[in-house]
Amino acid sequence: MIVQNTIESKLKQAFNPSHIQVVNESHMHNVPPGSESHFKVVLVSEAFAGLRQVKRHQMVYAELKEELAEQVHALALHTYSPEDWAGAAVPQSPDCLGGSKHDH
Repeated sequence: MIVQNTIESKLKQAFNPSHIQVVNESHMHNVPPGSESHFKVVLVSEAFAGLRQVKRHQMVYAELKEELAEQVHALALHTYSPEDWAGAAVPQSPDCLGGSKHDH
């Protein structure tokens, strides 16, 4: 859980979120057991108020540039302002179709 904890710590420091959830979804993919390479992040912060999703995601990518360059293969981002979050439903992650998990 080293990568997961690092992601959570960096995002808490950068965005002072009112809600944060970092989920390791690596087990849903064709990776070795115990991998930390695929994550879903739900992040609610006042820092996102008035910004489009693209800008919000760019801000998160900037904070996690080291992890994205080295350990993290996939990052599903769900970023919300507190107003957006009030009525939000976080989408479920789709099943992995990559590697050997799909039919040929």
